[in-house]
Amino acid sequence: MANCELDKVESIVRNNGGKRERLISILHEIQNEYHYLPRHAVEAVAKNLGLPLVQVYGVATFFKAFSLEPRGEHMLNVCVGTACHVRGAQSVLDEVKRQLGIQHGQTTSDMQFSLETVNCLGACALGPVMTVDGNYHGKLGTGSVRSVLKKYRKASGGRVE
Repeated sequence: MANCELDKVESIVRNNGGKRERLISILHEIQNEYHYLPRHAVEAVAKNLGLPLVQVYGVATFFKAFSLEPRGEHMLNVCVGTACHVRGAQSVLDEVKRQLGIQHGQTTSDMQFSLETVNCLGACALGPVMTVDGNYHGKLGTGSVRSVLKKYRKASGGRVE
């Protein structure tokens, strides 16, 4: 682990007042920085907050928002809840998987995209809907999936098949 990485984690802890009750916020900031929670970062947080390592891992594994495995630069969540399902969410999900060459729960080999499915995004009237980095894209069809992905791929310099 490079000192600059350790300095980054320690800075995040300091910016949160070094307070144990800020653990979730600290982990969120670290995940935003690395796109996951690297082992060295979790260990540094435990050390800096004076918490048992198992307690920090317990929080990191309890919340679905955290990942101990590397995630892509862009996080895609496709809603497969009832309202989206009856409007064609499965075909949208299938197209996303086809375009990216991954299954839900996986990350593209170029580390650009990670794909998850969720039971509800709270935008039923827009179904089928997916979010990319928290941005909502609704009333999707298989034809619109490519253009949504292209927008994010373009911003990263890659391309969608």
